[in-house]
Amino acid sequence: MRFSYLFVEGFKSVFKNKKSTTISLITMICAMFLFGVFFAIGQNINYILDQVQRNQGIEVFIKNEATDEQVVALGEQIRKLEGVNRAKFKTKEEALDSMKESMQEYKDLLEGYEGQNNIFPASYVVTLTDLKLAEQVESQIAEMDNVKKITSSNNTINTLLKIANGAKLTIGVIFVILLIISITIIANTIRLSVYARRKEISIMKYVGATNGFIRWPFMVEGMVIGLIAAILTIVIVSGCYDLIVHKIAESNVLQTMGITLLNFSELVSSISLVYCVLGILVGLVGSSISMKKYLEV
Repeated sequence: MRFSYLFVEGFKSVFKNKKSTTISLITMICAMFLFGVFFAIGQNINYILDQVQRNQGIEVFIKNEATDEQVVALGEQIRKLEGVNRAKFKTKEEALDSMKESMQEYKDLLEGYEGQNNIFPASYVVTLTDLKLAEQVESQIAEMDNVKKITSSNNTINTLLKIANGAKLTIGVIFVILLIISITIIANTIRLSVYARRKEISIMKYVGATNGFIRWPFMVEGMVIGLIAAILTIVIVSGCYDLIVHKIAESNVLQTMGITLLNFSELVSSISLVYCVLGILVGLVGSSISMKKYLEV
């Protein structure tokens, strides 16, 4: 009964102070929306890196004079390296077919290169477990016997890693700013509510009410404001995210690169958890700060 009374009182306070509550909600939604944008960007960058990690390979071309045994031995050496996920052998015939596919309408120029006339070298297409090890793996492979040439996309990989690290740093900074702004907003909102009920609080303390009994309705008020802001922000972010991803998908920019973005359904659980925990914690901390002065009297 006591808990339900404290909860109901706190919930009522949210709607009693409509003006201050509305201002708090709008400001918190703006702050949370900004964080949600960078959170979604960060998650998608990690997702893209995973796709690149699975698909982006280092191609190791083998010398034509290498024997079958030497080719097999080279593959085993590559697979033993730290950071190597897979080393798939591509035959000379497969290399020719790949070239024809890439040349499309000019593939007729490659007629006559089949069989013994095939000038394209066999190779190993190496995929990695960690993109950060790309340069290390490439330098180790370059020192192996029977390696003719190595092609890779280290510049692309390094650029993606820099973007990922920059996004993580930005998300961290935005998160700290969001916390400070939100706690300040909630504290000021609760402070107005406390000030309006200062006489009631004094009477409650006079008749022996504990600090916890006085504090809880205001803490519930802070948590409710935080949760409402979190729910509304999720709805707004969901609509904006789906619209932007749909526009990007229509442009075919990423499709040509073999890359896809996360659907919001794949983000909703993690972003909802972050928002709800954030809303509750901000509400608790903000209300505790605003109550401190009055409970010390």
